[in-house]
Amino acid sequence: MEKGVKRWIVDVSEWNPSPNDFSLALAALPQLEHSCITRFVREEDRKRALVSRLLQYSLVREVLQIPYDEIVIKRTLEGKPYLECDNGVQPELPNFNFNVSHHGDYVAIASEPLCLVGIDIVSCDLPINETVQSFIQAFESYFSRFEWENINKVGSPDETLAEFYRYWSLKEAYVKAIGSGLSNGIDRVEFRHNNWMNISVLIDGKRCKEWSFWLHELPKRHWLSIARGHPKAAWGSYKATLKRTEFSQEVYENGLRLPNAGVDTRTVDQLVRTLARAK
Repeated sequence: MEKGVKRWIVDVSEWNPSPNDFSLALAALPQLEHSCITRFVREEDRKRALVSRLLQYSLVREVLQIPYDEIVIKRTLEGKPYLECDNGVQPELPNFNFNVSHHGDYVAIASEPLCLVGIDIVSCDLPINETVQSFIQAFESYFSRFEWENINKVGSPDETLAEFYRYWSLKEAYVKAIGSGLSNGIDRVEFRHNNWMNISVLIDGKRCKEWSFWLHELPKRHWLSIARGHPKAAWGSYKATLKRTEFSQEVYENGLRLPNAGVDTRTVDQLVRTLARAK
């Protein structure tokens, strides 16, 4: 199952395409995806949307070896992407699923062969004309008392903002894994950690051993969180997209305990070449 555990990331700040280069990269994707990208007004938003979809199609193609014209990626009502094609199902990848995130300079994707996966990137930014305290105060209700005290006792305002974003990234990774959308359920989870290692979670106040979490520090004050959990935790329309939600405890434990893959840096050119060869 390990071949289904992937974590890829692209630094979009290093890609400054000419209009022709952008069009060539866009042409690597199915026509039906084009309007989802070109609808954005800001160039940076178009770049992130394009790279997000290049990551999805390239990863599915590389891991599952599905013919290019048979790759069908749709989105749930809550906005989570999923693969819709039966010929990609493999015995060693019984529940292949993936998730994407973008913020700041980075766009990333994570996949799992059996467990749910959620990924979230945060950039440690402070909105213009905001102090750290005025900014984070609006989010206090989403954190437990324990988390909020930890955020506010770390030291300088800059350290407080970084701590806030670390917790927030983990919470977003969880809600993205279950597919609930719009941060629904983000206040249900409380994170404990040892210097951001050995991260554990309480859900509705109870320690839950059916989830694993990782936090990666990226360059330029960005963080990336990965959530891996039991398929039975999937919500609503996303749950209906999964091949299976019930597994024996042994099979599930094997999926949960798979090694977390390292974060693999990709370039836009690499992604485009992968899809061009598949056509």
